[in-house]
Amino acid sequence: MDLIAAPALSTLAPPLQAAGGPSLVGATRADLAEALTGIGVPAREIRMRTAQLWHWIYFRGATSFDEMANVSKYLRAKLAEHFSLARPEVAAEQISADGTRKWLIRFAPRDGEAKGAEVECVYIPESDRGTLCVSSQVGCTLTCSFCHTGTQHLVRNLTTQEIVAQAVVARDRIGDFPGLKAPENGLLPAEGSRFVSNIVFMGMGEPLYNFDHVRDAVSVLADGEGLSLSKRRITVSTAGVVPQIGPLGSEAGAMLAISLHAVRDELRDTLVPLNRKYPLKVLLDACKNYPGASNARRITFEYVMLKGINDSPAEARELVRLLKGIPAKINLIPFNPWPGAPYECSDWERIEKFSDIVFNAGYASPVRTPRGRDILAACGQLKSETEKLRARARLASD
Repeated sequence: MDLIAAPALSTLAPPLQAAGGPSLVGATRADLAEALTGIGVPAREIRMRTAQLWHWIYFRGATSFDEMANVSKYLRAKLAEHFSLARPEVAAEQISADGTRKWLIRFAPRDGEAKGAEVECVYIPESDRGTLCVSSQVGCTLTCSFCHTGTQHLVRNLTTQEIVAQAVVARDRIGDFPGLKAPENGLLPAEGSRFVSNIVFMGMGEPLYNFDHVRDAVSVLADGEGLSLSKRRITVSTAGVVPQIGPLGSEAGAMLAISLHAVRDELRDTLVPLNRKYPLKVLLDACKNYPGASNARRITFEYVMLKGINDSPAEARELVRLLKGIPAKINLIPFNPWPGAPYECSDWERIEKFSDIVFNAGYASPVRTPRGRDILAACGQLKSETEKLRARARLASD
């Protein structure tokens, strides 16, 4: 077949890593088809070749086109001439005493960027699952007063490719592709279970302010011929971008989590300033109408426990009242401190009493065990303090 020079592909440019041409890691099926068309693969072969690339990139975790045994040598060479399978750079890695891993991931510069954008991605291992917390934006446009990420200004949205690439990097680092060896240090799930079994969009950024790329990333992550994560194990968390909640259910089919944290508008206006635009009644009405919500697909309401702020028994009872008619579970999150934080975590007895009230009303109300606090990887602690991490990396290599 005649292959021609590949044109610049807007969906794949800039590459995740500058060397070797635009990377196909993180690409959608449409992106791969476009890439193949651009190097002259005949139209009658596009579907088959796309499926082959998809298998090798997302099921096998290939890092070189030479590994693709069922792809012709000629096509492998042509792909290597124009593209790469480069991952974004892991600028720093931190491992918590509890086995939680946090990576500072650096992407190649995009148009107008002096240096590559950086985000944080966290892997949380448990005995029965491994949860990967991915970022959807560089920084955050919201200014939730209890959240460390909210102190970092929004730089830009991540592309679909950059979101998916975080999952590929994580699977590389913990040996979750066939043939890879799991690291010896750190807690990992029991033998025979998948290391990355759950994805939560709870990292840096507000996912529903990057709706199109998040929706398309969910599609790639859930594709049964690749990374193959059940949509019931992919959760998108929002502070309450109401217009996009319905489309998330109908177009992405992901599980929904609401960053709630207060039962009164006046308090939520302070904790989650987005509430001034979409107050509680509007937000909860959107939840009641979330496509696919049922007792088998409950909406998760996240509630950070702040000492003397939102942790009274009266507020627990009001929370129960507000959620009436919504298939829900409530995750109670002990506040995770960060430097300069204006709040303290509720006392444990207070948290247990709050949880008992919610549980006795018929709602699951687990208290989320803080993970990765020592490396600022716990809920609400993410912030890419790049210069500090770079300095630590330099010291480690000296």
